[in-house]
Amino acid sequence: MKLEEVEAEDNVSTVVQFVLLGFSELPNLQGFLSGLFSIIYMVVPIGNSLIVIITRFDPELHKPMYFFLANFSVLEICYVSVTLPRILFSLRTLDRSISLVGCATQLCFFLVLGTTESFLLAVMSYDHYVAICKPLYYPLVIRPKKCHQLAAGAWLGGMPVQVGQTWQIFSLHFCHSKQINHFFCDTSPILKLACGDTSLQEMSIYVLVMLVALVPFMLILVSYSKIIGTILRLPTAQGRTKAFSTCSSHLLVVVLFFGSASITYFRPTSSHSAGTDKLLSLFYTIVTPMFNPVIYTLRNQDVLAALRRVWLKI
Repeated sequence: MKLEEVEAEDNVSTVVQFVLLGFSELPNLQGFLSGLFSIIYMVVPIGNSLIVIITRFDPELHKPMYFFLANFSVLEICYVSVTLPRILFSLRTLDRSISLVGCATQLCFFLVLGTTESFLLAVMSYDHYVAICKPLYYPLVIRPKKCHQLAAGAWLGGMPVQVGQTWQIFSLHFCHSKQINHFFCDTSPILKLACGDTSLQEMSIYVLVMLVALVPFMLILVSYSKIIGTILRLPTAQGRTKAFSTCSSHLLVVVLFFGSASITYFRPTSSHSAGTDKLLSLFYTIVTPMFNPVIYTLRNQDVLAALRRVWLKI
């Protein structure tokens, strides 16, 4: 029995760095992927920065809805900056190593920003609900001070628990392989490298995801059920079309983000496959932030009009 304990201790090593396998299984596509992700990393900041600029400098967009949209655009720039630079570095240099501290830092920022996105989408749905269902009370309910409080709550609300979650994961011992079969440090592939039973950590992650993702999603569903009911009762087709166009872009982003993220994190760890996890992660970490500017500009007449005004001034 003592011999087995010694052998078990010998198998536990003090890990100082991991190896992100990323897309190493596609050796012939490294150049193509590097070019593709480079284009995406240019498109996301430019597109989202454009939304921030026009909402800041166009007086017609000095409204709570566009204040939250500007916050969301800044968030998307931060979100892709957590994963894409590391992906590009690995693809170009073929150096896939990442330090333990670097991996923990990346995971912490990823979890905090993901929680912020979940909360901010819920705040935006609340703004739409008040604007459409209680328009007379809108100026009283959604005041500038309230907007800043809601935005601050979305940005800071998930920080303590996600920092604690990161500390809990990286306080584990890691043994055998140091290879993370993913393109960034995420909870599931890291837990697979941990020694011993990780069921407690898996349960805590599941509960936390329920709190920071499922609860906001349910609030969004409640808001939109009331919004749709109000829209259907509007007397004119023009009024219904305008109200629906106000919400459709936000609703599309909600479906893209929560759809891919929920499939990833609500599945049991035993049923996770590296290929599926990577594909789903690409959607909510890279694809959604890339399409957000397109979704919000093409489906929002106020933003399109502001873009035309900016273009004419140029």
